[in-house]
Amino acid sequence: MTANGVGHQAERQVRRARANPVVRGLARAGFVASGLIQLLVGIITIEVALHRSSSSADQSGALSDLAKAPGGPVLLWVVTVGSFALALWLVIAGALERGEDKKGTWGRRIRDWAKALVYAAVGLTALRFAMGGTASSAGSARRGSQDLLAAPGGPVLLGLVGLGVVVLGAFLVHRGAAKRFVKTIRVPSGAAGRATIALGQVGYIARGVAVGAVGVLLVVAAFTADPKRATGLDGALKAFAALPFGAVLLVLIGLGWIAGGVYTIIRAKQAVLD
Repeated sequence: MTANGVGHQAERQVRRARANPVVRGLARAGFVASGLIQLLVGIITIEVALHRSSSSADQSGALSDLAKAPGGPVLLWVVTVGSFALALWLVIAGALERGEDKKGTWGRRIRDWAKALVYAAVGLTALRFAMGGTASSAGSARRGSQDLLAAPGGPVLLGLVGLGVVVLGAFLVHRGAAKRFVKTIRVPSGAAGRATIALGQVGYIARGVAVGAVGVLLVVAAFTADPKRATGLDGALKAFAALPFGAVLLVLIGLGWIAGGVYTIIRAKQAVLD
């Protein structure tokens, strides 16, 4: 069999895996898992703003609270399997990207594969909690920043990572404001459709603001050579509390994360998986 024949056969296998109803169902479960985590992060953020929670306002805090809830261990396994399945789906989707514009095609592939890494990381964290362990996003951020600062040219590298995260945050804000996410979902008609789009817009913008704040803290850590300033999403959100009207801002961001969670759960049913 020629190299082209092997390549076509491999592509057929990948397409068959993409069309598998079990894989598609698990991918949709991954959206539900992601939405649930966003909802919990939003609730924790609001509780932190009101000084009613000591949980981390990030996925680790959300999963920790989930583990303590009735039926939490079962839900943690659902989040684990769903996140890994969605990561697999995105890897497959990236591999099957086609288009006359090679630059645009590779851009979409990198986007899908980057998302796959994020969902795989969520799956690993959920798996750790499901097996009775714990995790700290803030601690991981500090350790990672410390290791990077110790490398040759470390402050420059950490600064570039921080700028990259800021750009990602700006991308999420733009994606929400410009309604670019509408291409990935079958929008219902009428009032339900308008509500779905509004939830998506608010959710993407809130996440973009939070992610951008993480990037700013990484840049500050690079300039000061102080890895303690790199505290991950929890530290970034709690940093808003120190600003004028910080509690109000945190509540608004928390509501935005809740809106994004509801949108992502809706997306589980309406997502374009063809």
